[in-house]
Amino acid sequence: MTNQTEIAVLGSGCFWCSEAVFQQLQGVLSVQSGYCGGHVQNPSYEQVCGKDTGHIEVVRIEFDPAVIAYQDLLDIFFDTHDPTTPDRQGNDVGPQYASAIFWQSDEQKQIATQVIAARQADFADPIVTKLLPAAQFWPAESYHDDYFVQHPNQSYCAFVISPKVEKFKKRYSDKLKS
Repeated sequence: MTNQTEIAVLGSGCFWCSEAVFQQLQGVLSVQSGYCGGHVQNPSYEQVCGKDTGHIEVVRIEFDPAVIAYQDLLDIFFDTHDPTTPDRQGNDVGPQYASAIFWQSDEQKQIATQVIAARQADFADPIVTKLLPAAQFWPAESYHDDYFVQHPNQSYCAFVISPKVEKFKKRYSDKLKS
């Protein structure tokens, strides 16, 4: 492992789902749920759910690019949510559930632009993922940390997150932590 790490900030609906997927990958050092892109300082979950702060639920992923490439993270991102539904993932509806990539460098912006163009062929409807510049990341409240791991039998976790994680693990078994 190198001493160089990078940050990816991705919004793909509920951050509990995203965290449950990305924290299992080799080369991912940490995944933190939070909020990005809005106009309220240090927003709360309740404020963001109120739909008027402008924030999107995101995960902030610290990763080692020598182990997992940013493009690989984006491919997994597109394979684990529906990037064709504006402000919605399944039954989760609202601007906080937008599909979004907050690029952290010009290189990330270029890679994201290329991945979006390439992945469009995989979807019948247009990809509506927002490609946004880096913005202030506000960590979510601590009770969101490791939510799926802590609450696997909670109904949302059991019926929404668990099937998504199982599908992800089958497809990306070669990229999972041992």
